Amino acid sequence: MSDNTSRPQRAAEPRRPRSADIGRLGEDLAAEHVQSLGWTVIERNWRNRFGELDLIAADGSALVVVEVKTRASRIFDDPAAAVTPLKLARMRRLIRHWLADHRDSWWSEIRFDVLSVQLDSRDPTAVDRAVVRHHRGVFA
Repeated sequence: MSDNTSRPQRAAEPRRPRSADIGRLGEDLAAEHVQSLGWTVIERNWRNRFGELDLIAADGSALVVVEVKTRASRIFDDPAAAVTPLKLARMRRLIRHWLADHRDSWWSEIRFDVLSVQLDSRDPTAVDRAVVRHHRGVFA
């Protein structure tokens, strides 16, 4: 015997974004931020066997390598706190590799910035509530 009574349907809860989705959203917001400053995005997600550079941009004649740190939780400090001395050393090596691959370009300055993106913990996809902090010249 089958039960033909219908059960009330629950409203589907919105799917929580995966970590990769949150990272991609943060990188998109970071690219928009640097473009709003008048910078030109040269490359995104450049990779080699040693790692990845999130965002490479030109600020006039300065080359700016941007590390993007995104969080959807407020439990931890500013996402930029995740850029440790070990991470900085890795970034220096990656920047040298990028420059070696782009010998035809000339830059008056090379700078490393960190953009921290704090998403709304209740709705990480609400980009209008995201907070972007720009840490310039973490090392030059």
